[in-house]
Amino acid sequence: MASRNRPRPIRRPLINKEAGGFDQCWATLQSAMTDIHNKNASKLSFENLYRASYKITLVKRGEDLFNKVKEFETEWFHNHIIPGVDELVRSNLPSIALIQMSTSSSHERREAGERLLRGIRKIWEDHNTSMNLIADMLMYLERSCAETKQASVYATTIGLFRDHILRYGLKDVEGSDQPFVILDVVIAVVLDLINMDRDGDIVDRNLLRDITGMLEQLYQTDEEKEKEKLYTTIFEPRFIAASEVFYRAECEKLLRESDAGSWLRHTRRRLLEEEERCVTSVSNFTKENITAVVERELALAKMDDFLAMEGSGLKAMVDNDREEDLGILYHLIARIDKSKNTLKTNLQSRVMELGLEIEQTLKNTDFSAPTAAGASGEAEDAVEGVDKPKALSPAAQQTAAAIKWVDDVLKLKGKFDTLLENCFNNDLVIQSAITKSFADFINMFERSSEFVSLFIDDSLKRGLKGKSDEDAEIVLQKAIVLVRYLSDRDLFERYYQKHLGRRLLHGKSEMHIEKELVRRMRAELGNHFTAKFEGMFKDMELSKDLSNNYKDHIRNLGDDDKKSTELAIHVLTTNFWPTDVMGRGVLQDGEGSRADCIFPPSIKRLQESFYKFYCQDRSGRILTWVPSTGSADIKCLFPKVPGKESGPLSKDRRYEFNVSTYGMIVLMLFNNLSSGESLSFEEIQLKTNIPVSDLTKTLTSLSVPPKFRVLAKEPLAKSVKATDKFSFNAHFVSKQIKIRVPVLSSTSKVEGSEERKETERKNDQTRAHVVDAAIVRIMKQRKELTHTQLTTEVISQLFGRFKPEISLIKKRIEDLLAREYLERMEGDAPAYRYLA
Repeated sequence: MASRNRPRPIRRPLINKEAGGFDQCWATLQSAMTDIHNKNASKLSFENLYRASYKITLVKRGEDLFNKVKEFETEWFHNHIIPGVDELVRSNLPSIALIQMSTSSSHERREAGERLLRGIRKIWEDHNTSMNLIADMLMYLERSCAETKQASVYATTIGLFRDHILRYGLKDVEGSDQPFVILDVVIAVVLDLINMDRDGDIVDRNLLRDITGMLEQLYQTDEEKEKEKLYTTIFEPRFIAASEVFYRAECEKLLRESDAGSWLRHTRRRLLEEEERCVTSVSNFTKENITAVVERELALAKMDDFLAMEGSGLKAMVDNDREEDLGILYHLIARIDKSKNTLKTNLQSRVMELGLEIEQTLKNTDFSAPTAAGASGEAEDAVEGVDKPKALSPAAQQTAAAIKWVDDVLKLKGKFDTLLENCFNNDLVIQSAITKSFADFINMFERSSEFVSLFIDDSLKRGLKGKSDEDAEIVLQKAIVLVRYLSDRDLFERYYQKHLGRRLLHGKSEMHIEKELVRRMRAELGNHFTAKFEGMFKDMELSKDLSNNYKDHIRNLGDDDKKSTELAIHVLTTNFWPTDVMGRGVLQDGEGSRADCIFPPSIKRLQESFYKFYCQDRSGRILTWVPSTGSADIKCLFPKVPGKESGPLSKDRRYEFNVSTYGMIVLMLFNNLSSGESLSFEEIQLKTNIPVSDLTKTLTSLSVPPKFRVLAKEPLAKSVKATDKFSFNAHFVSKQIKIRVPVLSSTSKVEGSEERKETERKNDQTRAHVVDAAIVRIMKQRKELTHTQLTTEVISQLFGRFKPEISLIKKRIEDLLAREYLERMEGDAPAYRYLA
């Protein structure tokens, strides 16, 4: 076995350092390079060629070889390539984009341009193929260049195409004093063909991609820095600039000749085309920049002008439900502006305009005809309603207007909900903007709280009879949507409490639906908002049990007198029920307190019996009877009229009337009157102590409508006056046995101006107490606060119920200072300290 440490013999050099050995190897390489350019490389021995370059490099003559290769390629370009390029360009130059003759057409330019580009492509491909073979042949030299961090042979030789072809200046061109640089000509042709492609002409996209691909492989220098590609530094900026000019002009043309819908579709198509062009004609790296140009020049530049177009702009799109156009607009704006401010602003503006149009339409609508009232059904409880008058009363008209306003708002809401889902992808930004606009215009309408409560009242009172659970669910959803928009929720609470009280006491709605609606209000607005409503429900349930227990109690007593009158009682907790329902809002003749009504003796005994039963398990309770909200079923006997031998008046007639409690008290006065006797208005008022306003309404319902005329009035007129006299109407006849006399107090209608002022005054008083409580609560916790901090926290805490005015907060602070809940602190800025 040979020893591992045996010295190796000294190797003899493969080549002399003399010029003769170098020249011999170079001659071999030069001949091979000529064959490669002439496409005769099939017979070459690349092993021998590699060995020749290896020998030269090994004796430190690599740099000389590098320079020789560069000189050879330069000379080859000058002798064999440039003349052909010169002829190629000159023969096609008169018809291409740089020099457009008056007779040249796009077809001629396209053909000439494509011929030029095909020639350049062929030269490039041949050169590229040759340089790859030569680089393989000089692979050892390539390694040496890499070690010395010198530009490679391939980079240098491929760069010769850039320096001697693309940067070649074409001189003595007819019509121009300046030489044309080949690269400028090539780029100009490419841009011209791209514009033709945009205009719908058929161009060779593969050819364009090959040329742009060539520019991607070439660099500004032989160092081949990534950011110095010819495509990036020269072509792309010109491509972007030319595209800006193209799309700017196209946008101006569209603005003059087209409409907003066509502009949207055209812009969408252009974006798709440019994205496709980045795959088929130019580099995919340009996609972001070129789409930005389309977005900026074609979409954003004149967007406001297009959206404002009469008949096709955003207004027309929304009004005519052009969902496709709106969908394109949304996606277009979403890719341009993530905040979508343009779309938000325009949609908000349109929502406000349509909302104000609803209000204006309401003012211009004539609700005097019964058909205009729609679903309000106000005539059901109106005194004149039985005869179906040709015109609704002012109160009925106002109620019909309230229902229409809310209906129109809900229709508008439904419209935008559909657009939000179908066009705007349920975008939260757009949804918030639309919601804000709805809240703004709804709260700009000063009667919105009252109208929303009336709408719910009408829907629950009449709209759900005989309808399915699905229909009920729709009503509940609409109600919650409306309540959610209201800012003065405390005012709505006041109206809803009043309307709910009337529905419950008169049995005009279904309890399970009422409870479900209040449950949803509690989930939306909090427990404090629904506490009174839930208390009202509890009172109704307890009252039902109490009435049944009292009936059992009377039945067990066996008292025939008490059996003759049945009592269904509602025991109401004062703090839960509105003042007008409880009767505390009714003053007699403007005096400072409400006088007690005088009940008939039989009713008085019944009240005493119930009170005794009620106090058996409830000591210390005080019951106050409220006749203004009750009703009674009373049986009446109308004896036959003397002298009548035939017809209804010739025999006794028995009817059962459903009247208000006040109506029952008045009718029972006539039991003790002889035939022909009468009572004046003043006598009735004296005997009953019913407030004048309520007595007027009661006597009107019993003496004016022909079908309810139980009492005869002198003189016979449609209005009741203090001088009128009333008597039992012995000639009363009706086809019905059970007759319901309208109870005006059970009707929910729009308040008049005076009533509204009174409601707002009461609400302002309540707000003052709420603000006081908030201030004290905040200061008790924080101890010391500046005026600005305290105001901000009060507004923040009360925002869910209402937005307090700054002046109100300031006034309440002053009041609390006077009452020594707070004290001022010394300092430049106003501040307060809590006093325990």
